[in-house]
Amino acid sequence: MKEYRTNELRNVALLGHGSEGKTTLAEAMLFNSGAIDRMGRVEDGNVVTDFDPEETKRHISISIGLAPVEWKGNKLNLVDVPGYFDFIGESAGAMRVVEGAMILVSAVSGLVVGAEKAWTMCEKNGVARMFVVNQMDRENANFMRVCDQLKQKYGTPIVPLQLPIVEGGAFKGVVDVVANKACMFGAKGAYTLADVPAALEGEVASLREAAMEAAAAGNDELMEKYFENGELDQEDLMTGIKLCGADGSLVPVVCCAAAPNLGVQVLMDMASQILPSPEGRTHEGKVPATEETAVRACSADAPFSLLVFKTVADPFVGKLSLFKVMSGTVSPDSMGYNPAVEKAAKLSGLSIMRGKKLIGVDKLNAGDIGAVAKLQNTMTGHTLCDQANPIVYPPVAFPEPQISLAVSAKVQGEEEKVFGGLGRLTEEDPAFALAKATDTGDMLISGQGELHLEVLCAKLKNKFGVSAVLDDPQIPYRETIRKTVKAEGKHKKQTGGHGQFGHCWIEFSPITDPSEGDFIFEDRVVGGVVPKSFIPAVEKGLRECVTHGVLAGYPMVGIRCALYDGSYHPVDSSEMAFRTAARLAYKKGCAEAGPTLLEPVYRIEVRIPDEYMGDVIGDLNRRRGRIMGMNQVDGGQEVIAEVPLAEVFKYATDLRSMTQARGSFKLFFERYEDVPANVAQKVIEAAKKTADEDDE
Repeated sequence: MKEYRTNELRNVALLGHGSEGKTTLAEAMLFNSGAIDRMGRVEDGNVVTDFDPEETKRHISISIGLAPVEWKGNKLNLVDVPGYFDFIGESAGAMRVVEGAMILVSAVSGLVVGAEKAWTMCEKNGVARMFVVNQMDRENANFMRVCDQLKQKYGTPIVPLQLPIVEGGAFKGVVDVVANKACMFGAKGAYTLADVPAALEGEVASLREAAMEAAAAGNDELMEKYFENGELDQEDLMTGIKLCGADGSLVPVVCCAAAPNLGVQVLMDMASQILPSPEGRTHEGKVPATEETAVRACSADAPFSLLVFKTVADPFVGKLSLFKVMSGTVSPDSMGYNPAVEKAAKLSGLSIMRGKKLIGVDKLNAGDIGAVAKLQNTMTGHTLCDQANPIVYPPVAFPEPQISLAVSAKVQGEEEKVFGGLGRLTEEDPAFALAKATDTGDMLISGQGELHLEVLCAKLKNKFGVSAVLDDPQIPYRETIRKTVKAEGKHKKQTGGHGQFGHCWIEFSPITDPSEGDFIFEDRVVGGVVPKSFIPAVEKGLRECVTHGVLAGYPMVGIRCALYDGSYHPVDSSEMAFRTAARLAYKKGCAEAGPTLLEPVYRIEVRIPDEYMGDVIGDLNRRRGRIMGMNQVDGGQEVIAEVPLAEVFKYATDLRSMTQARGSFKLFFERYEDVPANVAQKVIEAAKKTADEDDE
């Protein structure tokens, strides 16, 4: 592949809901450019950008796929972004490295939540966008109905720049509103220019007038021309569309049918003309030593810098880092400096990635996207730069995990391989986390949804040859007491020679002030009835006991233990005897002190559109939640509630279902509370059953 200058580059994300045809569109563009000899099909598992075994098996994209396409003097760096919300983390890196996006919507189903989320991501990241109404070859396809939906949702920025030509129910061509010409489809995706069909002339004239008004609005010079002449010529119209499209004040709408490759070449022409290049962009970062703001122009003449936006973990090739050249140029002999680890890194084996294929290159200019293998100590989000002109760009912001499950090795003895492999996969997918729960000892894998975690375990099997099992995490219940009682513990055993004797009276009472801690031991012994040398043994015995409560074996908290009386034997007493006596007192005393099971309660903040308010509040009530308040927020409502952790382990999946993936939530630990009696009984019975099985 030849070297492309910055102004010849178009970095384009393919966004939208799942199954809207993003991967198929990338495949059609690759075919049209001559990069591949025949178009694959997602259903057949032979498309370029879905090459992971799980992608071919499930027929969905689970990771971003790169598809650089050469087209009429330009290079389109297509980034195929998964549409399923479990893999929303993949969009974080993609949106940091593109200047433009194609948001796909179906000509049949119209605007859906995936497209809405794509719009929001473009707005947040300042990415120019265009809507592509796909699947125009299907029955009941209706381009103008979809345009009306988009206008109703997003208003005046929506400007159709094409009109489909449908004859006898078949998608035969499109009218290019800017050129005022018909593009009639031929063989192998090609098209020929023709006059606009007479039946469409009126509608095309109306759309062209609307396009001129929108294009002129963003530039004073164009506005003057429009007022003077009553119209804009084709060159001025295209100039206005590019200017307004770059800042999002004009969003073109075009159409195609990606699967039969109809209208895709027209789309590629338009994308090359309308979507912005990286040229003229600036990127802001920090000078590592001083934290002062630094700015780099996206120019080949600026000091070299790049941002790693994705890491691919491969057990054979090793680590592959995907990056965007933010400024300067990169060649195979370039030396980069990583301020995050304060080490240099050589960019050997420089290439571009097309699907899973690596294509070697001699040079990449500012704005281009490339790949390099075996960059030591360099992670996703790291900056590599010229050591003489250091800069650190903001790291890629990945979404917080929404669901956590316990993960363990399927085969005993493979724990180290499983957790080591998952650790490697965190480099590839920072949208999930692996951590040990200090309360329960569970290894928790946290991600965006159940499908996300299932796919990670499948990747673990495919890449590292070990299997993991997912299960519901243990809930970190606690136990406490509600009454004050006094209990005697006496351990007396006589054998040949020295016997064993320990005797103590202990008062057990609840701690009313949580700031005092979970366990307090007090020495109230007077008169030496228990020698001072044995008192630490009593405390040690109690500390050992409180790790297992008397109801279900969960740790005991909020308990005060006061040793106030006892007796000893001058020969038979020992530390071991008094530790045993303390344990006996603990079991008896806590059993009589109103033992209670406690559960963790979390504050949950749920953000939803107004129309889902009733469903979400009703669902939280069914989860034993208490509604604490509601706030009006941008785009809807925020419901604040307190809910037991046991009821929200898989809330991410349920909320997504309830709100058509339009809702989001955050959890914050609040405190421990008493478990209702009916729930507590089930927990206690389950704990006893588990204990009996372990004994067997």
